[in-house]
Amino acid sequence: MEITKDTLIGELLRAKPESAEILMRYGMGCIGCPSAQMESLEQASMVHGINLDALLKDLNK
Repeated sequence: MEITKDTLIGELLRAKPESAEILMRYGMGCIGCPSAQMESLEQASMVHGINLDALLKDLNK
């Protein structure tokens, strides 16, 4: 699975549960919230002030 800026957090966590650790390391502590499940990585990065390119690089390793 290629992870892109449009990947939904819920979709990512279902496909790669181990990605939760990476998301939390970047400051996305609310990944379990119902609204976060339908949020794209791009949207979440903007809300949390996270460098999207760095996040995607780490998630796709």
